[in-house]
Amino acid sequence: MSISLLIKGGRVIDPANAIDEVCDLWIEDGRIAGIGAFDGVAEITIDATGKIVSPGLIDMHVHLREPGQEWKEDIESGSRAAVAGGITTMCCMPNTGPHIDHAGIARQIIERSNQVGLCNVLPIGAVTKNLDGKELTEMRELSRAGCVAFSDDGMPVWHAGVMRKALEYSSSFDYMIIQHAEEKQLTGDGCINEGWISTQLGVTGMPVEGEDSMIARDIMLTRRANARYHVAHISSFGGVAMVRAARAEGLKVSTEAAPHHFALTEDEVLGYNVDAKMSPPLRTEADRLAVIEGLRDGTIEVIATDHAPHHDDDKRCGLSCAAFGIVGLETMLPVSLDLVRNDVLTMSDLIAKMTCNPARLLNLDAGTLSVGAAADITLFDPEETWIVDRNKLVSKGKNTPWHGREMTGKVSYTLKGGNIVFNATASIAEEG
Repeated sequence: MSISLLIKGGRVIDPANAIDEVCDLWIEDGRIAGIGAFDGVAEITIDATGKIVSPGLIDMHVHLREPGQEWKEDIESGSRAAVAGGITTMCCMPNTGPHIDHAGIARQIIERSNQVGLCNVLPIGAVTKNLDGKELTEMRELSRAGCVAFSDDGMPVWHAGVMRKALEYSSSFDYMIIQHAEEKQLTGDGCINEGWISTQLGVTGMPVEGEDSMIARDIMLTRRANARYHVAHISSFGGVAMVRAARAEGLKVSTEAAPHHFALTEDEVLGYNVDAKMSPPLRTEADRLAVIEGLRDGTIEVIATDHAPHHDDDKRCGLSCAAFGIVGLETMLPVSLDLVRNDVLTMSDLIAKMTCNPARLLNLDAGTLSVGAAADITLFDPEETWIVDRNKLVSKGKNTPWHGREMTGKVSYTLKGGNIVFNATASIAEEG
């Protein structure tokens, strides 16, 4: 039975169609049926007055831990966290156990996502078998099984010859290679950014040149292969500059930034704060400002979380031995809204970096409110304030650097295929 739904009186922002106006959104049979003014009676009506209505957010960089480490996160808990953060599509990295290095695992993830039914989960296939950087996977078979890009994320594709082969092969099919840019021979056993703070804390640092040298190498290989190359979670002044120059040259190079890299600096690790440990690490204020400028001028096209949940046992063990990574699905939107409040981006530009831009890079049929498109929609109040409490996060992972901090901007509703999969009011009632 077809169910009609009317979202009434919200500020509808759809960057893909250059729409930014207060109007209504009519949904029929799980798809966008119209944008404008509607007086008809729907089976469900949502009053969106004072709220922003956008395409469902897309997070192209998530670690869901399933299969293999379901005590940290699984597809269901990750999907619930995603929709609580307004995310209706997320792409999961291949460092699971077993890895997403053969078609059967990719199909298993998609089937499990469909069973959960809350959020679109799209696998990113491994570049190399076992993520060991030596032998290429069967990318063609992985693509046919549903993989939308290829990466060894969690590890870099460290061998230059293997990376060259990966780029040359991927260019034949227009696949995107996503690189965790880290030269391990430079970063070694480091755990935070190398500099004054690592010296002060007496821990081994990770020099920024570890990121920059890998990006420089890969851009040269990308130029030769005429391939599509994407830098994951860019964090350095030099990296942003190199991507900017490569794009100006016309190379098919893109990049993303994680909210923590444009909102926080290495100062967060003072006091041996394990919830501020991730890879790449938080860097200097100059690096943070360079990432912000990259977002402003369009060098950085995408905001993605690098959501990396861990069990407390993997985090509460001292800075040097604590696992890398933080959770981010539920805080991506409010942290990113500071870019609008600080006049770095317009609201439309910000939403584009979390909707139509990642959709375009990954060739997804998503990220738009076009008539006929699937009704994957996020409604949020840009002015509502709330305090992050790690114990109330939906994700199994509680490793957030934002614990106890006030956020401005909160998701009210998330719709997938016209179905309400998150309702903040109902969520609050359940907590009570």
